[in-house]
Amino acid sequence: MENENRQLSREQCDEVLAKLKVRFEKNMNRHKGLEWSKVQAKLETSTDKLWSLHEMERTGGEPDVIGYDEQTDEYIFYDCSAQSPKGRRSVCYDRAALESRREHKPKSSALDMAADMGIEILTEEQYRELQKLGNFDTKTSSWVKTPTKIRQLGGAIFCDRRYDTVFVYHNGAESYYANRGFRGLLRV
Repeated sequence: MENENRQLSREQCDEVLAKLKVRFEKNMNRHKGLEWSKVQAKLETSTDKLWSLHEMERTGGEPDVIGYDEQTDEYIFYDCSAQSPKGRRSVCYDRAALESRREHKPKSSALDMAADMGIEILTEEQYRELQKLGNFDTKTSSWVKTPTKIRQLGGAIFCDRRYDTVFVYHNGAESYYANRGFRGLLRV
């Protein structure tokens, strides 16, 4: 999914901003007290971040503002699609896991795709914060940033929501499934 050209046309910029605005206004519970005009002003001066949001949108993430960091003066976007983003499923955890597979390699890994998109993969804590805003991954699951110790032992962790509860599981990092993807975040 490498994209050498990280520039959007004016039309693409306008299209992304329009989608983000509609989603922002439709889901005010995710960002109480924040104003779209201020978010838009930040986005219009951050074309690289707008490109990343375009990639989040293109792969089915439905990014939305979930908070504002006063210390860094940044708006925080998470993937807010109901299920794990469709264009980011069937991937193993990271490059080492991808290279360890001898047969039936997936197209990419979660960490490689996130890096290519200019976003970060959610941590378990961030994933739990997202779940406070709605019911996500009720039919899918999402890789989350795995602690180094677990990864060094060959594993990786993922989360989902079942029975009105957020669960954390483990798998070999090289595993991949049609219903497992990853969710990302972007700070603007």
